[in-house]
Amino acid sequence: MKSLTNLLHVVLTECGDRCGISTTRDFQTITRRVENEGLAFITITLADFGKDLEKGLDQGFADHSMFLSFKKRGELPVLFGGFLDLVFNRASGRLLDTPSIEAIRCLRQLSLMWAKIELECTEERKQAAIDKYVQCEQEVRQSDKALLASEEAMRDFCRIGGMLLNDVFSLVDRMIWEGNIMPKHGPGATAERITSNGKYYSRMWTSRLESIFPSGEYLFPSWNSVMEEQESLELLEPGAEIPVRVITVPKTQKTPRIIAIEPTPMQYMQQGILEALEEGFAGDDILANLIEYSSQLPNQELARVGSLSGNLATLDLSEASDRVSYQHVRLLLRNFPYLREGVDACRSRKADVPGHGVKRLAKFASMGSALCFPFEAMVFATVIFKAIERALNRPLTKRLIKSFLGQVRIYGDDIIVPVEFVPFVVEELEAFGFKVNAKKSFWTGKFRESCGADYYDGEDVSVIRLRNFIPTQRQQVDELESIVSFRNRMYLAGYWKTVRYLDEIIEKVIPFPAVAPTSPALGKTSVLGYENHKVHPHLQKPLVKAAVVENTYRRDPLDGYGALMKHFLKRSELPFADRKHLQFAGRPVSRDIKVRWAPSY
Repeated sequence: MKSLTNLLHVVLTECGDRCGISTTRDFQTITRRVENEGLAFITITLADFGKDLEKGLDQGFADHSMFLSFKKRGELPVLFGGFLDLVFNRASGRLLDTPSIEAIRCLRQLSLMWAKIELECTEERKQAAIDKYVQCEQEVRQSDKALLASEEAMRDFCRIGGMLLNDVFSLVDRMIWEGNIMPKHGPGATAERITSNGKYYSRMWTSRLESIFPSGEYLFPSWNSVMEEQESLELLEPGAEIPVRVITVPKTQKTPRIIAIEPTPMQYMQQGILEALEEGFAGDDILANLIEYSSQLPNQELARVGSLSGNLATLDLSEASDRVSYQHVRLLLRNFPYLREGVDACRSRKADVPGHGVKRLAKFASMGSALCFPFEAMVFATVIFKAIERALNRPLTKRLIKSFLGQVRIYGDDIIVPVEFVPFVVEELEAFGFKVNAKKSFWTGKFRESCGADYYDGEDVSVIRLRNFIPTQRQQVDELESIVSFRNRMYLAGYWKTVRYLDEIIEKVIPFPAVAPTSPALGKTSVLGYENHKVHPHLQKPLVKAAVVENTYRRDPLDGYGALMKHFLKRSELPFADRKHLQFAGRPVSRDIKVRWAPSY
């Protein structure tokens, strides 16, 4: 904790130099509060400060309901007072006509730099998050009842969803009917805890999958293998299906992230349908510019434009994935029987929730399902255009929808819409059971945030986040990777004094030469280029003595029909990049750092 406090002192001092203010008393206050409150002051309390700052920037003033954990003078906290005085009027709390962009950037960096450090929550916080997951499930059931009771809402939802999605759904529906879905195993964990290569040996299937994706065509590599291994096929009836395994993973120290690990056969077919949907989206002139999968940059650029013009709002939803109901998806797919049956067949109906047992799910899917992300985006897009139609008070057409491209965009639960439609969009989203996160949604002032990029009046005020503790020895691989990444991003942002401090810390643990971003070595980014200690005798490439992360993978041998299946499921005509993929596979079981000669670029 002392190392984090020392780093905060360095960043605080440099921020003070940037803005021309003294930060001595600020650091005294921070030191005292860390002694009394521990690490939670840095990771939780300061993060709340940053959120209140964003609220003040959005609404144009700071009031008595904000900065509650901090001593105030006037309407503003004493802590970071010099920075705040460059942004707000202390007596009235009003935002200055021309607030200092640099002060805003520094305030956000100082308060939010630690907010997403990957630390385990307390057991009490984990259980609270699990309990909230179960409570959310009950709320989804209630919103389903309200939706199914409104024929008009369902009719409009289906009509607008069809206008947006029917072309893509028709394509995928035909692919399923023709048997052209190509499934895929991902690298992640499964509910049964099968190894990565072991998935290709799996002969577990469900009767629901069998009805639309026959095991002989999708689970076995050839009809010879079907005949030889037919007795090993385990066909599960609905009541015997394996539930998703609900777990918590680190998100912030305040609350963990809840994800669900899917059974092998489910994720296997989910990946195939996902790939078909993505192919359809890429070829659709509306959806390719409305729903984004591959890049966050379009959303980030629209957030910048919105902060400058004030015409575009950025909205964020709470528990977005868990509030997409299966009824929402069924309504969208009602005219596409093969796609509807295929999606239903690879959707897990039950979840094993710690402390609550096995629960039947009303939500479509939790984070962890390959189909969670695309279907939540499609549902949100449909609801948004339903709201726009109501605001315009005239029926939507495809031509009218196209006129909003570049103004409406969805990336997961990061939503961008024109400001004039915000009240209607919020009302419709809540009518369909979603919750707009008021603390992370912006449309009033000049602050906008989307997909991790933050802007004020067109200027980038994004936070460079520290994701892990500061390392003290070479064995701390994750911490070293994190601090090197943090150092390089701070360098590009111009925090020169902080970078020099970080360089001293890193160089005590590993050699730290300047390398290009493409180098496998852990090295420093530098505008002066990369170092060259010697030249490779055969490849004539510059080499440096540097630290390189080396992963050790689980021995996971694969041969016979399993290896044949892996070959048939390969997407590219090129050979596997890893020559040992039939002996070792999956995620690393251990990681180490070796100091050796490595390419500079």
